[in-house]
Amino acid sequence: MTSPTDSAPTPSAPDAECLSLTRQLRRRGTVVLSLFGLAWALAGASGTGSATDPVPLSIEAVALVVTAVALRLGLREDARPSPRTVDLPRNWARGVGLVNGLELLAVVAVIAASNASGHPELVPVGIALVVGLHFFPLARLYDQWQYRWTAVLLTAVAVVGGVLVLAGLSAESVRVAVGLACAAVLWSCACHLAVRG
Repeated sequence: MTSPTDSAPTPSAPDAECLSLTRQLRRRGTVVLSLFGLAWALAGASGTGSATDPVPLSIEAVALVVTAVALRLGLREDARPSPRTVDLPRNWARGVGLVNGLELLAVVAVIAASNASGHPELVPVGIALVVGLHFFPLARLYDQWQYRWTAVLLTAVAVVGGVLVLAGLSAESVRVAVGLACAAVLWSCACHLAVRG
């Protein structure tokens, strides 16, 4: 039997606050990534046929299951503690707000420019690029290294999507390829964040 002096030390108040913030950001990241993964999957499914066809319905059903699993992993009470605590830069929340605001403006600009130029097939490619690039500063602002590979993979998906556009694929085919690939990247990051911290 161990004595009270053999037990782990009780964290100080600042340490406890840091652990709590780390857990909160980990959960929030898992939720946001999972739900945006679902949105990308639904966008991809919309390029496979009408809403009543079996293919898009199957993709949507799988997307809902994967999203539910990722959310369950991220929100469970018995999740193991993160192996490290986040080390956030000064004014990190302000930086996150700025990055997300610029991302939203860039997405609107991509949609407007693509539609105005008569190239709607560029919409998912442009959005994937914007989303991918916005993860680079978020990786530093959230002190979350997983966001670096998320940024790299989403940017790569955008580049591949651009190649598909240049190859003459239809807008629907590009939407399927880019949408499902982006969903897979975001779900992977969400699950990794939920399980590994």
